[in-house]
Formats: sequence, C-alpha cells, structure tokens
Amino acid sequence: VLTTLRDARQRVAGLLATADQGRVYRQGVRTAIVGRPNVGKSSLLNALLRESRAIVTPIPGTTRDTLEETLNLQGLPVVLVDTAGITEETEDLIERLGIERSRAALAQADLALLVVDAGRPLDDGDREIAALVQEKPAIVVLNKIDLLATPPGGHSTILDGPCVAVSALTGQGMETLEETIVEAVFSGKVTASEAPMVTSPRHKEALNRALDHVGAARTAHQAGQLVDLVAIDLAAAVNALGEITGQTASEDLVDTIFSNFCLGK
Repeated sequence: VLTTLRDARQRVAGLLATADQGRVYRQGVRTAIVGRPNVGKSSLLNALLRESRAIVTPIPGTTRDTLEETLNLQGLPVVLVDTAGITEETEDLIERLGIERSRAALAQADLALLVVDAGRPLDDGDREIAALVQEKPAIVVLNKIDLLATPPGGHSTILDGPCVAVSALTGQGMETLEETIVEAVFSGKVTASEAPMVTSPRHKEALNRALDHVGAARTAHQAGQLVDLVAIDLAAAVNALGEITGQTASEDLVDTIFSNFCLGK
C-alpha cells in the first residue's frame, strides 16, 4: 500500500510541477518594455512584432500610454507592453499620467526589458528605472548599436542578468533577444513534450487537494490507523481527481465549467 501511495503522490506532484509553465502557455508572459524617453522602446516593440504597430518619432515622449501586443516565441505567448518613458518630475499632466501607467505596467509584469541607449553613458535616470525592476526577471537591451563605431561597453553593469545588444532599426541582435526572453522565462528548458501539462487554475487546485489527501492517507497508514480511516482520504483524493476528469463533478462545478466555455452545435 505504501508503495502505491508513494507512486500516486509522485505522479500528482509531477503534474503540479507543470502548472506554472502551463499558466504561462495559457495566459502569456507579461513583458514590460521600459526605459527613459527616446531610447527606442516603441521601435523595439515594432521590431519584435515585425510590423509597425507603435508610432515612432525622434521626439522624446511620443508614447503617452501603454500599448499591448502578443508575440509568439517558440510557441511561448509573450504579451509585450510598450510603456511611456519614465522620467523625473514633469509638469505635463498627460506625461505624468503616462509615467504612472508605465510604473503600474512594470509592477504587473512577469518580465522586464530595460531599454537603454547604447550610444550614451548611463545616468541617474537609467539607474532609477533599473532600481524599479530589481525585484523581477529583467533583460537589459542595449539599443541603437547601429550608430556605434565600436561595440558598446559598461551598460551591462546596470542590472544583474542578461544583456543583449540590438538595433531595433536594422534588426541586428533581435534573434538573440528573442532567445534570451525564452531562456529568462524557463531557464533555457523550454522543450516540446508529449507529457500532459496543467494549464487550468481549477485543475491545479484539484490536484493540490488530491496531493494533500494522498499524503494524509500515507501518514495515517504509517501510523497504523484503521484501513477504513485511510480509505476516507483516498476517496477524497479520487473525488478531487474526478473533478478534472468529470467523473465526480458536482452540479455547481458543472455550472462553473460551462460558464467559462462556449459550446458549439
């Protein structure tokens, strides 16, 4: 019995281990493109999308609001969020609101692309923005390398983590950036697999309950409890798994499922 319980626990735990990756494939990786005005954030968005989606001008502060577009990288959905340039205090009300939305977008992001101008030395404005992204995975993007006579240097020290040199104008370095984004999300372990993956929060919650009940049954058996008491937790684990397969779905659960799906004829 203990061997069977151990195997069941390992299989349920194995499914749960895919839940975070499954959430990413289901909802996408929210990726905020941040930086000072006129460093090429909107140009970078256009380059990643391979189309002119954001307005680009030489005038700093062109972007006043966030713009979202979804990109597919090696099967990974990436929700790119172009943001207004973050600066110090400004008297322009619209610009100030745009900066507030940029900060909010960064706070909600799973990943940050910190864009800096490769042709300019880092300043306090760059470092202040870098401080905002310290608590989340981030990639430093050195843009405008097409304007440099020699390779850029020194900018990679602004953040711990990867640093990629690109030209949003010519496309140089964009493939490397895309690969780095995928590696940052899954630590380079994104591979095609035929194994099942948990993508539903409801399934994850049911698996967590099943895992708890299997663990409780194993503990009870090891403690010498009556087999009837062990069976109570096993039945609860089976019921939790049945909510996923549909074998033990209650009427309330069926209503919940049908409320989230549109059925065809």
